[in-house]
Amino acid sequence: MNIYCAGPINGDVSYQKFYTEIISHIDSLGLTALSELNNKFSEKESLTAEEIFKRDISWIKKSGLIIAEVSGPSLGVGFEIAFGLYQLNIPVLALYNKEVKKVSAMITGCNSKLLTVIGYTNSSDLKNSISTFIKNLE
Repeated sequence: MNIYCAGPINGDVSYQKFYTEIISHIDSLGLTALSELNNKFSEKESLTAEEIFKRDISWIKKSGLIIAEVSGPSLGVGFEIAFGLYQLNIPVLALYNKEVKKVSAMITGCNSKLLTVIGYTNSSDLKNSISTFIKNLE
C-alpha cells in the first residue's frame, strides 16, 4: 500500500524528527511512504513550486491513506489533509506530540469520520499508533 506522509518542510519543523520517523516506520512495515523526505524519492534537481504541487497531488491520489505529523503549523500539510479527506475520501491519521500546547482547531475540530487524531509522547508511542491504525484499516 502507498501511504502519503505529510509533515512540515518549510513551516514549523520543530517536530520534523518525528515526521522522518513516520516515513522510516512505514518503510519498515513493507509499505511505501510517499514523501519528499523519503530518500527513495529524492530529486536530483530542485523542483519548481508547480512541480512540487503536481508531484504531491499525484502521490496523494496514488495513496490509500495519509499520515500527517501536525505538531507544528503548516499550510501545506493542512491543504494535503483537506484534499485527501474531501476530494478523495481517503482516511487520514493526524499525529501530534503531546508536548504541543495547541494543535490547529481545523484538525481537532474536524468531525470527518475519515480523520483520526492521536497524540504521542515518544517515538515508540508514535510507531505503535501508526501500526495499530494501519492494522485496523485492513
